[in-house]
Amino acid sequence: MPAKKYRVELTAEEREILEDIVNKGKLSAYKRKHAEILLKADQSPEGPAWKDSQIHEAFGSSPRTIERIRKRCVENGIYYALERKKREKNKPKSLDGKQEAQLIALACQDPPEGFQRWSLRLLTEKMIELEHVEALSYETTRRYLKKHNLSLG
Repeated sequence: MPAKKYRVELTAEEREILEDIVNKGKLSAYKRKHAEILLKADQSPEGPAWKDSQIHEAFGSSPRTIERIRKRCVENGIYYALERKKREKNKPKSLDGKQEAQLIALACQDPPEGFQRWSLRLLTEKMIELEHVEALSYETTRRYLKKHNLSLG
């Protein structure tokens, strides 16, 4: 078996911090579990140096989770390893402010000839036809109208 890429070696101060976390009753379960995993994974002379399989059996965490916690501890420190990973919001907004204003203005106008009222699909198609946007889903149109409390009915 290859050597572990991320070896957790805690200082006495870090061990004390983690032991305090484990012994406190008013913490979220995942923080406590992460602290316990780090304490058992500790490869320093004072640590028990458990293998991932032993940690898995003791705490029920997947081997991948244990590996991730070790990695985060080694790369960023114990406080980062105790927290859950924050989700990254990479998706840009579908419409910028100008396009949003154009959608609202269009929805407030009379519908095209032959239609009694705007539908989501009709509004979406008109936004594309007028070249306000390259592509747009009618669901996105619905969300922006709802955001501004606009009703097509």
